[in-house]
Amino acid sequence: MKVLVTGAAGMIGRKFCQRIAKDGSIGGKPVTALHMGDVFAAADLPGAPFTVKSEAANIADRTLAPRLMADRPDLIVHLAAIVSGEAEVDFDKGYAVNLDGTRYIYDAIRAENILSGGDYRPRVVFSSSIAVFGAPFPDPIPDDFHLTPLTSYGAQKACGEFMLADFTRKGFFDGVGLRFPTICVRPGKPNAAASGFFSNIIREPLVGQKAVLPVSENVRHTHATPRAAVNFILHAATIDGEKIGPRRNLSMPGVCVTVGEQIEALRRVAGATAVSLIERKPDEAIMKIVSGWPERFEASRARALGFVAETSFEDIVRAHIADELGGKVGV
Repeated sequence: MKVLVTGAAGMIGRKFCQRIAKDGSIGGKPVTALHMGDVFAAADLPGAPFTVKSEAANIADRTLAPRLMADRPDLIVHLAAIVSGEAEVDFDKGYAVNLDGTRYIYDAIRAENILSGGDYRPRVVFSSSIAVFGAPFPDPIPDDFHLTPLTSYGAQKACGEFMLADFTRKGFFDGVGLRFPTICVRPGKPNAAASGFFSNIIREPLVGQKAVLPVSENVRHTHATPRAAVNFILHAATIDGEKIGPRRNLSMPGVCVTVGEQIEALRRVAGATAVSLIERKPDEAIMKIVSGWPERFEASRARALGFVAETSFEDIVRAHIADELGGKVGV
């Protein structure tokens, strides 16, 4: 199996590539080559039992996608994107990357499919988002709820979903779209995502640093760990497309909690000192964006198809401590 990952230098992309380098296979099929692309070259994978190529490139460059497809990868994991907050602030950049870049990838696969006489039909795993939904919402949101995004990012991801389903219907590739819940706790430094505070209020206090909470503790949201996100992709890479059917985009499972419940889970795991490092600073811009986000999902289709996430926010906090902090809390 030859694998291409766009957005490979990002958090989920990096962890996915590290995972397959460790395992050496996906769904029992040996990986023979991995091509990692991002605006910054992804880190090397020493010891990987297959050939690895890493390059810095921008999917908004329409000349890139045909070159990425020249080797006809069997699995394409499309993670490259501009995050929600940045896509809202920089309208042109968001559409250039999240919509045009995705279209370039899909069109390049289609071109290879046509050249092969239809024999080349790779599995494409598309990273979508719960931002494709817009208020008002039922509680919980069913799998067949309409897509009415209220942000530019959500609109761009919804376009990617529609194209994925249509290109799959036409037989150009075999696509699966994953609507990730907010990935928490994200390691590393804060990014421009409007949802970043969900991770910040856990990650920074666990290492003795202050964190800013820009929204009310009553804000409710659904989360899954980076560990779960990687497992979602691995499962989507090999799942039988016939079982999914024509509705190729799936809302992933996760843990639905309020910000206050997040904080209480942090208290139970790391104590009152960690919680005391959270500083309340309301931010009207972030509150406006978050107010239009969905909260709770049925995700019954995904669960029935074998996608699995954590069952409590304490599990999420402990997974971060185990995976990123060597099992130790620095408070």
